[in-house]
Amino acid sequence: MSKKLGFRKALESKVKKSQAAAKKKAISIFTAMSVAHVDDEEPGPGEVRHVEKVLPKGDFYTGQWCDGLPHGNGKYLWTDGCMYVGEWSKGKTMGKGRFSWPSGATYEGEFKSGFMDGKGTYTGFSGDTYKGSWVMNFKHGQGTHSYANGDYYEGEWRRGFQDGHGRYQWKNGNHYIGQWRNGLMNGNGTMMWSNGNRYDGFWEDGFPKGNGNFKWPDGSFYVGVWSKDAKEQSGTYYPTGTPAGDLDWDPQQVYLEDLKDCKICPGEKVTILPSQKMPHWPGVGKGNEGSRQRRSEGRLSNFSWSSENDVSAASEGDLRDGDDDSDSRDSLPNFKTPTKRQGQTISKGHKNYELMLNLQLGIRHSVGRPGPAISLDLKSSAFDPKEKVWTKFPPEGSKHTPPHQSCDFKWKDYCPLVFRTLRKLFKVDAADYMISICGNDALRELSSPGKSGSFFYLTNDDRYMIKTMKKAEVKVLIRMLPAYYKHVRSFENTLVTKFYGLHCVKLTGAAQKKVRFVIMGNLFCTDYGIHRRFDLKGSSHGRTTAKPESEIDPTTTLKDLDLNYLFRLQKMWFQEFCRQVDRDCDFLEQERIMDYSMLIGFHFRGVSTPRTSGVRTPTGGDSENSDQDQLLSDPSWWSSIQLGINMPARAEKTVRTEGETMLVGEPTGVLYDVILFFGIIDILQDYDISKKLEHAYKSMQYDPTSISAVDPKQYSRRFRDFIFKVFVEDS
Repeated sequence: MSKKLGFRKALESKVKKSQAAAKKKAISIFTAMSVAHVDDEEPGPGEVRHVEKVLPKGDFYTGQWCDGLPHGNGKYLWTDGCMYVGEWSKGKTMGKGRFSWPSGATYEGEFKSGFMDGKGTYTGFSGDTYKGSWVMNFKHGQGTHSYANGDYYEGEWRRGFQDGHGRYQWKNGNHYIGQWRNGLMNGNGTMMWSNGNRYDGFWEDGFPKGNGNFKWPDGSFYVGVWSKDAKEQSGTYYPTGTPAGDLDWDPQQVYLEDLKDCKICPGEKVTILPSQKMPHWPGVGKGNEGSRQRRSEGRLSNFSWSSENDVSAASEGDLRDGDDDSDSRDSLPNFKTPTKRQGQTISKGHKNYELMLNLQLGIRHSVGRPGPAISLDLKSSAFDPKEKVWTKFPPEGSKHTPPHQSCDFKWKDYCPLVFRTLRKLFKVDAADYMISICGNDALRELSSPGKSGSFFYLTNDDRYMIKTMKKAEVKVLIRMLPAYYKHVRSFENTLVTKFYGLHCVKLTGAAQKKVRFVIMGNLFCTDYGIHRRFDLKGSSHGRTTAKPESEIDPTTTLKDLDLNYLFRLQKMWFQEFCRQVDRDCDFLEQERIMDYSMLIGFHFRGVSTPRTSGVRTPTGGDSENSDQDQLLSDPSWWSSIQLGINMPARAEKTVRTEGETMLVGEPTGVLYDVILFFGIIDILQDYDISKKLEHAYKSMQYDPTSISAVDPKQYSRRFRDFIFKVFVEDS
């Protein structure tokens, strides 16, 4: 340590002799120079002092400084004219502050880790003003927005969009009061025009849709079902009995004329976010380069912030020996990086090759078959269990089917209109869907069947998973289909499995074999390599893989007793997560479903993964280049995130003491930046007589609370209690 201090003193002496030369050298070697307090004594740990620092790119910082980092009140000025004045904590903007842009725009309010987070006011260069709650740069919570064009909104926001209950006032006097979703009028609401006309009813994507009534100032009104498609609209006009009543009035006029001047103003775009401007100081690591790892390596070339170091903070590998690991991060665990794709390709000669051909022929026929225009408002007859279509596929072809090289088979579509509508609801393009499943690339069969005996197949692009089903499971899915459709339509962020099709292949001839299967979304369709995956139920009996560490690889699905992490979600996402888990569990409980799981997979950020599929990353870049911290400050990347998909979070290592029976271990404070993927799977097991017998039998041998076969109400309560301990809010 004395040698290092001697080196520092010698360097500072050289700086005093030739300030210009020293500054140039500091830029090239240490990359930042203190222009004040160079002669000060070495500050002690935790000592706060005032500094003025010119950074090599011309940026300037003045303010309080502690342990080599801005800490307290300070001002940072960028060469492009951006400026931050306010509170800092360990090198990050934290607390109250003011950020200004060279355009004249300003944000004044609360910050957290570089993000606009808390209560604050943004005043744009064009005159836009938003005052209210923020979470990670997004308007989120209650807030008011005055637009430059004269419009005004007051109400709830979510991830930057009007979402919830709110009131929008147009500059022409029209106004809407009601429900919003993703920045559009959606749900129950009232539109009042400045001429006295009024609509009360339901809305969808910014337009009246469903039951509603339109009133005129003279008292006449129209009541009916509304739709932009005139064929779907029906209703009755009730005049006042006065000559002023217009019997020829067409409801489509509301869409064509009345709503033309009711466009929602997009507002001013923030060109660059404060979090994108924040410098990386010594001691504030990037990605998963833990501070212990940085201290042990101690080479400037390892520092992503090396262009902004400071003479007093680092020199020749000196990073303050004995300094506490202030950011509580550690180096990445030793794991095997996924290098190959799961499953065995089903090529000619494989025992299920013909079944795959049958499946592809059937899907191509089902999806490509012309059908009526799809409306999201389905009639109850579409869900009838008898609503199924059989199609014969002879090898020589028929009037409706092409000739093929497989065996003679029959194909059944269950509730085809419902699943066609579900695909539209889930924004699945029909052509892409067919190419994924029926293209030139073969399916891949996962190595072993699941516990239920079902086999799983993956499409070549990893987008879809195909699961064979028992007859009982098919009955459960068809039985719960109306409630399932209503649920996924109501909650776009639902975590339950997305179903895209339900089919059956029946081989003709002596075998008469039937293979039923469902097509689902693959939760882990991503260019990020999944390093760890867990299947969690909240029970303990039999819930371990019982594999030694050496045999666990990225494709191993670990269970409850193997879990050694907590998952920390940002406040905005944690609140949405809790709400959605409650909604989904309520739905499954009402449908008498149990034995479902939370499937979790995560990728350690900062680790490049070779491309293994044709799927592009959310930003459209290569995975090696995309998996960088700058993604977290890229607005387009943030907008691509969904609940359970592609979510940045922190995983905290936990430990269990030997013999401990609790499912969730004690947190250790060791944190890793991760990308999370999760969802609720296996939702087709109802609490039938076999499960009741299983519960009774196992309850005599084991603790009844430890087994998975329990009443749906008890299962739901136990599942939620467990999941809300595994997922916590990041502080």
